[in-house]
Amino acid sequence: MEHRHPDLDPTALRDDPVEYSLRPQRLGEYIGQEKVKARLEIALQAAKKRGEVLDHVLLFGPPGLGKTTLAHVLANEMGATCKVIQAPALEKKGDLAAILTNLEEGEFLFIDEIHRLSAPIEEMLYAAMEDRKLDILIGQGPSAQTLKVDLRPFTLVGATTRAGLISKPLHDRFGMVHRLEFYGRAELTIIARRSAEVLQVALATEGAEAIARRSRGTPRICNRLLRRCRDYAEVKGDGTITQASAEACLALHEVDDLGLDGLDRAYLEALCGKHRGGPVGLRTLAAALGEDEGALEDLVEPYLMQIGFLDRTPQGRKATEAAYGYIGLKPSPGPLFS
Repeated sequence: MEHRHPDLDPTALRDDPVEYSLRPQRLGEYIGQEKVKARLEIALQAAKKRGEVLDHVLLFGPPGLGKTTLAHVLANEMGATCKVIQAPALEKKGDLAAILTNLEEGEFLFIDEIHRLSAPIEEMLYAAMEDRKLDILIGQGPSAQTLKVDLRPFTLVGATTRAGLISKPLHDRFGMVHRLEFYGRAELTIIARRSAEVLQVALATEGAEAIARRSRGTPRICNRLLRRCRDYAEVKGDGTITQASAEACLALHEVDDLGLDGLDRAYLEALCGKHRGGPVGLRTLAAALGEDEGALEDLVEPYLMQIGFLDRTPQGRKATEAAYGYIGLKPSPGPLFS
């Protein structure tokens, strides 16, 4: 869609070798999420001390905060490899059975978008996670038999942007459940500097801060903006990303000081202008913008809530006074601001 900012497009974030090269490989290199790291460090040391595999881990939070990266980091810390699968790719029970039976001892299996598993495949995971067994049905009708297959010890890492859509039986089978939070500007500045070193890009301190300020609290976006600023600095300047060149580049991409882009502004204008600040349903907003409901819920709304521009209520979405101030409108009279 015309509003879509490339740094927020989930389809543009996969199979990117440069993005992969910027990921930390060990827990000590992983910036931010200090509480989660502290808990995982204890779990890792305990598992190594007992000579066991790491317990199953569920990671949830908005896109781009490092769930996939953390899964690979945990595998590296345990000296294991990590296989990655998108939940929608598991269409049949046989797909999951083939993956599970081929896992080596101690190997990690990372399932992204785990809330999108079909019910039959999810139920198949229960015994695999809990008892390390796989029930395979052979034949049909009254003569059908169930074959129990023993699995090698493995660690499942599940990731989701919508923890509320995960069933309780699946949720309860994870030994550790961690929420990843948005990053602060200081952390994002460190990430920008580290990524610049990996990319061998000259990055001024003020340039790093300008990028961090517009990164929506998200490392993935920080790295994407850094790469766009690198291009701009090489073409329009001497190759060094300064504050001036970073701001000029991001203005060109319609990313403002808060990190909001054209889609965010269109969302706020529809909510505050057309719908008088709400409450209004997500489906109505999506239709007005010509966008997918899931894209708005996963990519736009979390950050707008984080910066205090949006409230999600049982009655629908509501704009805050700060949102009206941002787009230059006065709050409409009504129960929200009366």
